[in-house]
Amino acid sequence: MIKTVENLNEQAAACTKCLDDKLKGLDGKRHIVLCGGTGCLSSHSDEIKARFDEVLKEKGLDDQVTVNIVGCFGFCSQGPFVKIYPEDTLYRMVNIKDVEEIVETDIIGKQIVERLLYVDPATQEKVTRQDDINFYKKQRRVALYGCGVINPEDINEALGMGAFQGLKRALTMTQQEVVDEVLKSGLRGRGGGGFPSGRKWQFALNQENDEKYVVCNGDEGDPGAFMDRSILEGNPLAVIEGMVIAGYAIGAQNGYFYVRAEYPIAVKRLRLAIQQAREVGLLGEHILGTDFSFDCHVRLGAGAFVCGEETALLNSIEGKRGMPRPRPPFPAVKGLWGKPTIVNNVETLACVPYILRNGADEFASVGTEKSKGTKVFALGGKVNNVGLVEVPMGTTLRELIYDIGGGIPNGKKFKAIQTGGPSGGCLTTDFLDEAIDFDNLVQKGSMMGSGGAIVMDEDNCMVDVAKFYMEFICDESCGKCTPCRIGTKRMLEILTRITEGKGTMKDLDELEELSQTVKANSLCALGQTAANPINSTLKHFRDEYIAHIVDKKCPAHVCKNLMEYHIDPDKCIGCGMCAKGCPANCITRTDYTAPGHKLASMQIDPSACVKCGACMSTCKFGAIEKR
Repeated sequence: MIKTVENLNEQAAACTKCLDDKLKGLDGKRHIVLCGGTGCLSSHSDEIKARFDEVLKEKGLDDQVTVNIVGCFGFCSQGPFVKIYPEDTLYRMVNIKDVEEIVETDIIGKQIVERLLYVDPATQEKVTRQDDINFYKKQRRVALYGCGVINPEDINEALGMGAFQGLKRALTMTQQEVVDEVLKSGLRGRGGGGFPSGRKWQFALNQENDEKYVVCNGDEGDPGAFMDRSILEGNPLAVIEGMVIAGYAIGAQNGYFYVRAEYPIAVKRLRLAIQQAREVGLLGEHILGTDFSFDCHVRLGAGAFVCGEETALLNSIEGKRGMPRPRPPFPAVKGLWGKPTIVNNVETLACVPYILRNGADEFASVGTEKSKGTKVFALGGKVNNVGLVEVPMGTTLRELIYDIGGGIPNGKKFKAIQTGGPSGGCLTTDFLDEAIDFDNLVQKGSMMGSGGAIVMDEDNCMVDVAKFYMEFICDESCGKCTPCRIGTKRMLEILTRITEGKGTMKDLDELEELSQTVKANSLCALGQTAANPINSTLKHFRDEYIAHIVDKKCPAHVCKNLMEYHIDPDKCIGCGMCAKGCPANCITRTDYTAPGHKLASMQIDPSACVKCGACMSTCKFGAIEKR
């Protein structure tokens, strides 16, 4: 039981030695760790672990080799991952059939299984260590500290990585000194707004009240975003520690984690971490022998995107319908159950222990003048290296997409990157060398958001992209305010007309007018930023809108009403495979005569074609194209 600072020091020292011995091989054992993020678990990493346990036991090695699940490695497109310590050998795309070979060749034979190593696409060289892969070289882990290294279900491994050392220091300071430290660090909210965290804490500290609350916003709803989920899955105690420090700073005794019910693994590990922290005395009464008491509670969200807005989230915790409240008063003055409340997202709270442990100056030494520290991005879409990345603020979009992301697959051209999810905008090649920070992205017509980054190539239709995000916003609007409820619906109707070839040039003027009205009059940020994807695509890709309206063509061949499938008779050999796979039976054979030859090819009836693309997928000769 950790009742005093001395107890914590003793336990942390023992855990640190144990973890170091494991990583460096000083304990005389080999250690196998597998990625336990949702992505790799969906690819059977838990079954791979079970197979490792089974094979090691069969060979009498279970007392010489340990097998554990750790948090997300980040490099999702190459998972499932297996890493072996102390050699630090990293194997990627491992499946159950590979387990016996790894045990025989590596664990017993001390030889690397070369076929499972990552191959650098530029040099074609095989890479054995994680840190030598380009995907990781420009990253710096602060919020993701410990993820992919420690077992998230073992508090001792977290203590070995420095858990609760930040809290230990905070408890030697006054509340104002802790707030000042966070202010000095320059930490800004990582949930999307970018509001200075220290100022929010100061507002709450200044309130005189018998009860205050800390709320962690884990309601991550942006399409393609999984930053908060991965932190909670990989090192939940870091977020718990950040919440406890925040509670001490403002004078709160209770904190609430609001996490999406669609994140069962994160919820399970978070609850286990809270339980373990209570059992050792790092949550509850008189933490580390002080007068400070604090406890954490978990509440599950039902999947409403609008509950990512802090006041809607508070309503949901209180058991009310998740709808935004008018502000002011702000939650720091009147929040949960009418009491002063600070709401920080998962990534923000995960940075707090680092700041208190290493000092504000260390955190502020990374980043730009107004955006300090690092930022976690879920990099996805048309990019080779899909995954979770944490980079210093000020990193350029080019570095993110090409150096870390590995560029665009299949030799396609980069077209745009959507940052900030439905609230963000699309940035083109003209912005590739722009620095990533809160203010710069807003100036360029997008925003940081929570950290989603979707890359698009020449095959993406930007009108269709705007329509996709507007469909999402319409589905997720709570309906409380008229501008958002009706305005977004009207914008979606206009975008739908345009993608169906029924649009007019007047529609563009109406889109721009509606976007300004909805932005100016909506109650919360969902409506206020709803038109950002439309505005950015209209600004940078207006020619695509005009092509849909005037030429009745979709340049990217995405919008079904504006494209046709065509068979090139010079490439077609008349095999008929496309006709066999056509669900609409609209492909027939036709004979024609070339000089000296009578040939056969297939032909598509455009009036009957449902444009499913089955024929194109079936044809092995590249004879079918979109027009």
